Amino acid sequence: MLCVTMNDIPGWEIQRVCGEVFGVTVRSRNAFSQMGAGFKSLVGGELQGMTKNVIDSRNEAMLRLFAEAQARGGNALIAMRFDTTELGGNWSEICAYGTAVVAIPVTEAAKQTAVQLGYGRPAESPSQLPPTGSEQSAFGQPTGAQSQYPVHSGYPAQPGQTYPGPQ
Repeated sequence: MLCVTMNDIPGWEIQRVCGEVFGVTVRSRNAFSQMGAGFKSLVGGELQGMTKNVIDSRNEAMLRLFAEAQARGGNALIAMRFDTTELGGNWSEICAYGTAVVAIPVTEAAKQTAVQLGYGRPAESPSQLPPTGSEQSAFGQPTGAQSQYPVHSGYPAQPGQTYPGPQ
């Protein structure tokens, strides 16, 4: 899924706003990582256990955000942000939020990006497609009122991490 922190997507036309969406995860802190972080803070340097926890938490919130945007009929997210809140001293809430939209590429550069993100790729088999009663053009543009929109995570994978590909 195309996801940007901007309020628009250069080269893309936003045809419909599907609404505000969010993905939330609440995580407890690992006591062993916190003890190691406490010792590490005495000498300085990166707190690798804590960094991994933050990355994992943000990735989980992003995946939930993408699923919610897709469920609302969006194929892109604009104005994406993160918010964190500490709960009870040992728990943290991580929230990814933004606006789900239906966007289509209108410039050649945007169309090239769409192809790179997997928009418009044919499904592996017709049985994987939900019944829509309508067709799509090459970039997920509806030719009927009830089209489904292809999505792709668009979020760069961390080493050893995978994200959903084109649907």
